[in-house]
Amino acid sequence: MPSRSYADLLDLAAPPPPPARLPRVMTYPGILSDAYADDSSTISGGPLSPSPMKERRIIVNNHLPLHAARDPISGQWSFSWDLDALAFQLRSGLPGGSSSSSSDVIHVGTLRAEIDPADQDEVAQILSDRFHCVPVFLPPDLHQSFYHGFCKHYLWPLLHYLLPLSPAVQGGLRFDRRLWLAYLSANKLFADRVMQVVSPDDDFVWANDYHLLALPSFLRKRSPRIKLGFFFHSPFPSSEIFGTIPVREELLRALLNTDLLGFHTFDYARHFLSCCSRLLGLHYESKRGYIGIEYYGRTVTVKILPAGVDMGQLEAVISSPESQSKVQELMANYKDRILLLGVDDMDIFKGIGLKFLAMEQLLADNPGLRGRVVLVQIANPARSQGKDIQEVQEETNSLAKRINEKFGSPGYNPIVLLDGGPLTTVEKVAYYAVADCCVVSPVRDGMNLVPYEYTICRQWSPALENFPKKSVIVVSEFIGCSPSLSGAIRVNPWNVEAGAEAMNLAITMPETEKQLRHDKHYKYVSSHDVTYWARSFDRDLQRACKDHFTKRCWGIGFGLSFRVVALGPNFRKLSVEHLVSAYRKTSSRLILLDYDGTMMPQSSIDKTPSKKVIDVLNSLCSDEKNVVFVVSGRGKDSLSKWFDSCLKLGISAEHGYFTRWCRDSPWESCNVASDLEWKRIAEPVMRHYTEATDGSYIEHKETALVWHHQEADPDFGSCQAKELLDHLENVLANEPVVVKRGQHILEVNPQGISKGIVVRNLISTMSNRGKPPDFVLCIGDDRSDEDMFEAIMGSPTTEPSLPAISDVFACTVGKKPSKAKYYLDDTVDVINLLQGIAAASAQPARRPHLQVSFEGSL
Repeated sequence: MPSRSYADLLDLAAPPPPPARLPRVMTYPGILSDAYADDSSTISGGPLSPSPMKERRIIVNNHLPLHAARDPISGQWSFSWDLDALAFQLRSGLPGGSSSSSSDVIHVGTLRAEIDPADQDEVAQILSDRFHCVPVFLPPDLHQSFYHGFCKHYLWPLLHYLLPLSPAVQGGLRFDRRLWLAYLSANKLFADRVMQVVSPDDDFVWANDYHLLALPSFLRKRSPRIKLGFFFHSPFPSSEIFGTIPVREELLRALLNTDLLGFHTFDYARHFLSCCSRLLGLHYESKRGYIGIEYYGRTVTVKILPAGVDMGQLEAVISSPESQSKVQELMANYKDRILLLGVDDMDIFKGIGLKFLAMEQLLADNPGLRGRVVLVQIANPARSQGKDIQEVQEETNSLAKRINEKFGSPGYNPIVLLDGGPLTTVEKVAYYAVADCCVVSPVRDGMNLVPYEYTICRQWSPALENFPKKSVIVVSEFIGCSPSLSGAIRVNPWNVEAGAEAMNLAITMPETEKQLRHDKHYKYVSSHDVTYWARSFDRDLQRACKDHFTKRCWGIGFGLSFRVVALGPNFRKLSVEHLVSAYRKTSSRLILLDYDGTMMPQSSIDKTPSKKVIDVLNSLCSDEKNVVFVVSGRGKDSLSKWFDSCLKLGISAEHGYFTRWCRDSPWESCNVASDLEWKRIAEPVMRHYTEATDGSYIEHKETALVWHHQEADPDFGSCQAKELLDHLENVLANEPVVVKRGQHILEVNPQGISKGIVVRNLISTMSNRGKPPDFVLCIGDDRSDEDMFEAIMGSPTTEPSLPAISDVFACTVGKKPSKAKYYLDDTVDVINLLQGIAAASAQPARRPHLQVSFEGSL
């Protein structure tokens, strides 16, 4: 429940404040070229106007895309761009990012080298002036706990589906709150650096990957309107795996503090959406190709697009004399050999050992390939440290040695393991160019661009210009690039026999088919490069942030539970003071109240109204100027029983099919067809879905049938509700009924029945009795209540049912899109509001002449 301390931030009586501007903070000379004259400006509660300042992109990564080297003699630091880093390559898709010296793109991150505290100011100045980079300096102990502890040995294995079932599990640590606090401390330092350079009104911030999951909350808390995108480069596991994290909700809410959230594949996005549904109760909608999650009035857009390779950089390397010389050397070394290539980091998820076992199986099953097929495995240095890395290295070397001894011969080793140190880009490109097949078989990987790089090198190598362009890729099903490589041979890396068969298929494939598969891959990879990826993400980030200045924003919650509430300029919290002011001036009042979710929490098992609810309703009904109605979808028998002690309370049951004006008056039914034969058609269909959906049940009403699925599995229940909706609409197409979905329900009602029609009838009856309402308060929480709001407020196509002079207060429960102009946070707020106006009925209004007399005495 939102903090009560924020209730006064939306003062209904006050006019919207004037637009405000946020100052830029001058910290690093050369990064910020200007500042506002008035540094005292602050964020206001009202909508801001977008400023005309130049928009920049702040790219935040764990590591800056820089190489750092220190001269051993002079001790001076030197820096250069890391051309292979994705954080550098994505600049090509950003406005002004094509130039490496442009100040339109600023990078924030750590250096891979440890900088002495005495040199940090000087290094920061150098990076600012020459590279427009802002370094984050983490103390060594904090970096050890943050990166090698929480990131690499807890979070990273878990995101790759490795649960730390015991301390001995390879590569994984159990959750350690000390490491978690170090993770938060590091993320806060990143946020500090970002806020030193960002202008929230103008700049766009793009953060990346699992190292910085908490960063969005820290940034959003500092600036509610910051334009923030986040791309998740690692796999996002299923809710069963992610749900084991003790701080799962904090991490999810942090990601929901972004405006745009990117994933490489639909599977990763689907798992994230499932976590939001199961752990936070949030639902998503797809509209015009975009997936959006409504989160406290903000729409968090989910984007699905795999990253690409830097075509320009690869072309430059391939065309270099050094590359061509290396290609000629390798072609000579592996002449008359079939070359299979693997390029992987040395870690537990890259499946190098399984790949070697598949190679062993290939040679065992196909003796004719012995002496002809060579698997060259380039093992990039591990990105972390620990026992798990040592074990992988030992296993890899042991397998390579055993297989070479088993199938090798003088001058021939079936496996060539290159793990002596990092290969240069030139050397890797050369291997790509000469390889007949690329084998990429991790057991789990976020994206993996190796197949893309291989395809480009096979296409562009000048040494191969006189040969047909062909290539074959064997790719694991469990990596992010697999869905986009429709011409690849997909394989389950855990199935060694299937891996061997895939390699054999790649070797024996007809040349024409190799060319067709290559052409298919090249067409995709060349059109979906890193420039396309970055430009697409940047454009969607701009689209996701376009409404920032049209909403009122403020923050609620503490720590990582912090979130921003964003509402339209005319959508405000309904205060007792504002309501009582109008209430006291009117003489014919209509008060309309929904029940479930409005006066009774949806989560309550016992739906009987509390004594407090009964007392406040009786208090309101005791005022002769009031007509009070409970308008509910529930049956009349339940409502009659619950509100038996409310003598003057009006009740409209089953969405208005039955209505009575007080306890002792008879029930009136609306003038619609009373033929309920359709139930004989609908009930068997509902019963079938109930039997197939654990946790669902059917509610029988006199005039309606309701299928409830709030206690079913959230995803399955929602899916079944959609299917049931289609099924019922088909079988009831010729019946006088309407099938509607609500909050965890699906309901079939007779046509001509809605809460909106009830409201119009009540207003008409009051007018016919000579007491047209001059005050209407209507409170509800779900889709059916929107009909009531429309009836009293009107819509673009309909007129309101009330005279223009009436004071109308349409109020929804919860912050969500609604036709109502006001909101209350929850059922507690509703009861407090009703108690406030009930107290106003009991207290006479202050007499005006007393105020005049007092002022006169002054």
